[in-house]
Amino acid sequence: MASMIPVGVQLYSVHREAARDLRGTLREVARLGYEGVEFAGLHGHDPAEVAGWLGDCGLRACGTHTPLAELEGDALAATIAAHRELGCPYAIVPALAPELRSTRPALLATARRLDAIAAALAPAGIRTGYHAHDDDFPPIGGQTAWDILFAAASPPVVMQLDTGNAHAGGIDPLAVLARFPGRSETIHLKEAGGAHGAAIGEGDLPWPRLLALCAGLGGTRWYVVEYEVEGVDAFDGLARCRAGLRRFGV
Repeated sequence: MASMIPVGVQLYSVHREAARDLRGTLREVARLGYEGVEFAGLHGHDPAEVAGWLGDCGLRACGTHTPLAELEGDALAATIAAHRELGCPYAIVPALAPELRSTRPALLATARRLDAIAAALAPAGIRTGYHAHDDDFPPIGGQTAWDILFAAASPPVVMQLDTGNAHAGGIDPLAVLARFPGRSETIHLKEAGGAHGAAIGEGDLPWPRLLALCAGLGGTRWYVVEYEVEGVDAFDGLARCRAGLRRFGV
């Protein structure tokens, strides 16, 4: 299976290294064969400076994880300016407080907030969305919380599924992708099962089927690898993930 979809890294995978030396971390990510990075903060650096480092490394900003508070109200203008400086097309909400997603009314209200953010970002060419954790899938009245949220949110709100987190939440990630065609412009690829520290291709997920679904029905534009396993060197894990994806033609 061939793929033209580029592969990035969620930099939270190497957040300790990035906090110490963001520029060096970007260089190492590029050396491992990744094409982009999804930022989890800039560790105090100016967006213009970081944009220069990306150019030096041949990397693109494939997204950020940006808290909800930075996408609303007075903070929004600075968030848009930073994303424009980085050439970054996605500002994904990494997590939501339980009270924003624990009941159907709360989820419907959160969907409306995400819709409003999407509308505010659209003139700048930036998309928002929400990233999956394993506790985003409890059943609420016959549906999962995740399904309620994305059935209510408008199509411009990106469904950033995390394959490993969905599996950990007792959900088949392939079934979720199929239920929401075209909503997975950016998706986190994470292995599930296998030995401790398993990288992509070393565990239980059916990667050829999953990647084919992303490339077709899912409308995926960026694969984003996230690897965070205690006691395992993160760069080694990212190297094995990249090698695993290459074996699947990505």
